Amino acid sequence: MSHTPPRDRELTRPLPLSLSPHLLWGEGMESGTRFRGVGGWERSERREEEEEKRRRHGAGGTPAPRALLREALAVPLMLLFVLGLRALVQLSLRQLLLPGALPASAFSAAAAREYLEHVTSIGSRPVGSPANEVLTVNYLLEQIKRIEAASSKVHRLSVDVQRPTGTFSLDFLGGFTSYYDNITNIAVKLEPRGGAQHAVLSNCHFDSVVNTPGASDDAVSCAVMLEVLNALSRSSETLQHAIIFLFNGAEENILQASHGFITQHPWAKLVRAFINLEAAGVGGKELVFQTGPENPWLVQAYVSAAVHPFASVVAQEVFQSGVIPSDTDFRIYRDFGNIPGIDLAFIENGYIYHTKYDTSDRILTDSIQRAGDNILGILKYLATSDKLANPSEYRHGNMVFFDICGLFVFAYPIHVGTVMNYIVAAGAILYLGRKVAQSKYGGISYMKNLLYGVGITLLSWFATLFMVLVVAVFVSLTGYSLSWYTHFYVAICLYGSAALTKLIFVHRLAKRWVFVNANAHYLGELFFDVALIVWCFGVVVLTHKGLCSAYVMTMWVAFPLLTKLATHREFTLKGATLRFVLMYLLGMFVPFLHTLYLVWAVFEMFTPIMGRSGTEIPPDAVLASLIVGCTIFLSTFFISFIYLTKSMRKSLLLLASLSAVTLILVCSGTFFPYSSDSASPKPKRIFLQHITRTFHGLDGNIFKRDSGIWINAFDYTGISHITPHIPEINDSVQAPCEDVPFCGFPWFLPVQFLIRKNWYLPTPEASPSKPTHFRLLSKEQMPWHSTRLTFEIAGPSHMSLYVRAHEGALLSGWSLGDGAPVADFKGDHFVFYSHGLQAPPWKFWLELKIDEGDFATMVTVAVASHYFFGEDQNSPQLEALKPRFPDWSFPSSWVSTYDLFVF
Repeated sequence: MSHTPPRDRELTRPLPLSLSPHLLWGEGMESGTRFRGVGGWERSERREEEEEKRRRHGAGGTPAPRALLREALAVPLMLLFVLGLRALVQLSLRQLLLPGALPASAFSAAAAREYLEHVTSIGSRPVGSPANEVLTVNYLLEQIKRIEAASSKVHRLSVDVQRPTGTFSLDFLGGFTSYYDNITNIAVKLEPRGGAQHAVLSNCHFDSVVNTPGASDDAVSCAVMLEVLNALSRSSETLQHAIIFLFNGAEENILQASHGFITQHPWAKLVRAFINLEAAGVGGKELVFQTGPENPWLVQAYVSAAVHPFASVVAQEVFQSGVIPSDTDFRIYRDFGNIPGIDLAFIENGYIYHTKYDTSDRILTDSIQRAGDNILGILKYLATSDKLANPSEYRHGNMVFFDICGLFVFAYPIHVGTVMNYIVAAGAILYLGRKVAQSKYGGISYMKNLLYGVGITLLSWFATLFMVLVVAVFVSLTGYSLSWYTHFYVAICLYGSAALTKLIFVHRLAKRWVFVNANAHYLGELFFDVALIVWCFGVVVLTHKGLCSAYVMTMWVAFPLLTKLATHREFTLKGATLRFVLMYLLGMFVPFLHTLYLVWAVFEMFTPIMGRSGTEIPPDAVLASLIVGCTIFLSTFFISFIYLTKSMRKSLLLLASLSAVTLILVCSGTFFPYSSDSASPKPKRIFLQHITRTFHGLDGNIFKRDSGIWINAFDYTGISHITPHIPEINDSVQAPCEDVPFCGFPWFLPVQFLIRKNWYLPTPEASPSKPTHFRLLSKEQMPWHSTRLTFEIAGPSHMSLYVRAHEGALLSGWSLGDGAPVADFKGDHFVFYSHGLQAPPWKFWLELKIDEGDFATMVTVAVASHYFFGEDQNSPQLEALKPRFPDWSFPSSWVSTYDLFVF
């Protein structure tokens, strides 16, 4: 029987109308045939055709069939691949220490835990409280004295208790000015007997936010530093430089104590580099998330000395972008001291950060040990490094750094990374250019197909993001936000499966309606090349912008390209076989593993933040966007499998069903956002302030006075879950915004743009035993045609000052910050004040310029006082209300006053 090659049969078929025939090969067509113009098919050169025949046919001239993937094989394989890598990531994160791999450490986690438990047993330690200024300070000094008594003769140990007063401004939360008076720092200097001209600084803070024991933030860091000091002081090894251990007592007051040290302490002149120990979670691994600026040698020091590395330049660029509403003492030392440093923080389990659950028993001993080993190693390295004497000589750009599952760290200067990135991008471009130039791929036609593929890929991304955001907005509008807060798998099932469904659906439509009758293997190669183009473009753009995180894109170009070259022969001869898939997955192992490692860090940080991000930002939209981004990132080089698989109907149906069922369960209230589980609590955060407000007119008389409990819920659900337990807290008592500074409420921080919804329950007045006294000391006409108003305030340790210049008046100067308010700032100025145990009344002046004309008033000044400790912290009304809150909530309460004056 004569045999008719499939190619000849194909040439007799009519061309599909849904696609111009010069764009694609027909199904079953050999690659030696191309379409040129409308006139018909043009054969390639005879030699190329013969080579193609020998490649594609067996000995008897029968075409060798090229396999397609079966859905039942491809989908489980990819699922197992992803789950297996996720398990490896989880294992690496849970394995805090590598048993038996390291010699016994000089650092004792048991001793550090004793320090930690003693400090946290003191209780909440807000600035100005006896707990912070007396009990904690005395305990730390006792331990330092004990360490000094046992120190080696080769060292000299000096201790100084500093009580600084100062003021500064930050572009934080829309504009922030700080004033502090008589706060506390304990500085310890360990140096060679002969002294030292240079020093490395290690910083922690022992104060805590109100109503929390602050074990992770930041008592554990101070405990680690005490034990590191103990280990170094006992060592007989001499140091080349000094090490200054700063136990600062006012970090939670927006970085005041570090500013007092670096701008006023005489030892600050010795500091050439620093290590800052912080927390954004409770325990786990401590992440290096900021370095520099532009001091690669510091990263190299960490790489060389850290026993258990965990570092990410991606985390650094995310944090410094400002998307996380937080800051650390790193900023003070960098901006006010011009000193390079390393910022480390625990990031695991941020759900209980700044809550009553942040206790010492939740921090694993292994976490303390690994932190101590790392800090001890880095400080010893820096204190014996020649580079510390003049670090400015080694300041030459940023550093690309990242660890591989905590085993080792890659670190190289950004200029080296730039060269590597462009080389990889150039290699990908050469690969694609060679394919376009080859006649068997169709030349210009292949380029057009690539453009079609890029367009379809981008369309699938936007369509996926749009659809998933629609679902997220629907969930938010129905009142079931944060259903995934305690059960994170809910977010994966709801938004992750919806994202995959949409991606697969768009590409299946493209295969059916755009690439009609196209060869599946051709499309598989085409969309691999499309992914290569997209990430190659990403490499070039991020590298051009100077972002160190471009290395991630480079990994997603280099490894897939090498994988493609390695699997080319298998795919060409046999198609999408099991062997090809396994080789392909093996080649993707490194970028997939590292990306999943980064994805874990992203969700570990951002998911808990959604529980304290305010009432204005829909958390479901944020998390859904992150999940879509991660899905797109991880699936790009698997899109070609959609075209290589015979059918994806079952997978589509399964994913769509999973998403739909999860959506139904979410909207039926099956998944409650919060948890009171003692092992892993995930509480709802609520601030309760019993406030008394007094409004004074221009003549000094009171024109309004009221009192009530002001309620702020720190997440998007507001009080919807609270109302069933406390019916009087409902939307009927939502607090109105008065036309006065900061709406007439005593904000602790300028975050009213994040929390626009709050509630106000009228109650009898709170009567602090030490009320705030505010008075105008003088009003002077200055020679430069301005008016200076001098004020005096006497009140509790924490106060907020709000200043609003009236129309026709300009706040041109003040005795706060750097002496000049932000010139183009249109809102109300916010000044944060705190003091230690003993401080005189706060005096300051404002200077205003008045436009020509007759103006009755110039400025409104309001002062909010916060009673964070002692007998004035609570009131009978607060004590009666707090027990009514459910056990899955964390109501933090105190008494506040708000006094307004017009001048």
